[in-house]
Amino acid sequence: MPRGYGIADTKNWTDFKVYDFELKKETDDDVDIAITHCGVCGSDVHTISGGWGPLNHDFCIPGHEIIGIATKVGKNVKDIKVGDRVGVGAQVEIFYRTAFDTISIFFPFLRHPIVDSCGTCVPCKDDEEQYCQGDESTKKGLVDTYNAEHFCGTKAMGGYSTHIRTQQQFVFPIPEKIKSEHAAPMLCGGLTLFSPLIRNGAGPGKRVGIVGIGGLGHFGVMFAAALGAEVVAISHSPRKKEDALKMGAKQFVSTAEKPNWAEEYKKKPFDLIINTASSNAVDLVSIMSTLKVHGRLICVGMPEDEFKVRIQNFAGNGCLMGSSHIGSKKEALQMLALAAEKNIQPWVEVIPMKDCSKAVKRVEDNDIRYRFVLVQDIERH
Repeated sequence: MPRGYGIADTKNWTDFKVYDFELKKETDDDVDIAITHCGVCGSDVHTISGGWGPLNHDFCIPGHEIIGIATKVGKNVKDIKVGDRVGVGAQVEIFYRTAFDTISIFFPFLRHPIVDSCGTCVPCKDDEEQYCQGDESTKKGLVDTYNAEHFCGTKAMGGYSTHIRTQQQFVFPIPEKIKSEHAAPMLCGGLTLFSPLIRNGAGPGKRVGIVGIGGLGHFGVMFAAALGAEVVAISHSPRKKEDALKMGAKQFVSTAEKPNWAEEYKKKPFDLIINTASSNAVDLVSIMSTLKVHGRLICVGMPEDEFKVRIQNFAGNGCLMGSSHIGSKKEALQMLALAAEKNIQPWVEVIPMKDCSKAVKRVEDNDIRYRFVLVQDIERH
């Protein structure tokens, strides 16, 4: 039986215990994976600490930056075979309705769910399944990797564990050139930055600002530089300067040392800024003022509280502000290909999975440069 390190009480969110759990009901579209590595994401901390709301089950096994070996594949699975090294990110299942199921809308007794790719809503048709709006007849949509429930009713558990069973849509072959400890954090943290970069035109001739040089921001610097953009790293802490320049930034700004930094950068404004900070203390008004006319600010850090911006703050340069949610499978494969081609290596600290308690606490304390990766150490039954 699969086992993993989980949390049962958000008030004691570093008190991990080993729990046995069941995999979801097997389908012909699933891949069974023996987990070898799992990244530690800021989302894990927000979830197990209750920052994003209560746990949905008696216990939660977090982790959605998963690397492992495929041990079994369903008969409908394409591009993955037993023995392949594969990865799984923040989503594991989506409702799919075939033509047969469409008929069953009118004849409900014929209805049966098949999970693969929605294929019915606009985002899914546009290869943006991470924004799936769900099947209209069943109201089923995406299933997150953990703290969620599979369509069959089984509780979804994440990657601080021995095994996972995942729909093929959300299983990614890992290029041979990328080490497992480097691939793992790309599957959420990396993709969360790669997607808005390519969707918003980061590349040669573009000037890109990355706000917050932490676990997410360091991916932003590396990927934006690899795409050919001129990158400026913007951080409160001056201690990140040397790191940011090594990662590919052309310039570094410490907002603590230069509180009026925006006045200088208005003279050479940004095409795109990605804000990775998960704090409400970020001065969004100053950041927005450094954008070109109709430039874009994309926020991917997710504070637990709200922040306020006046509409007037957008008017001076007609800038746009939005967000982004992870990335699609198409983008994930593009990201992995780029990482293999450019030899992009995240800055990671690799530790045994049993030390997950220490890892989440250090992530909360911003005491990591720049991502943790847990290595499997649970004895399999």
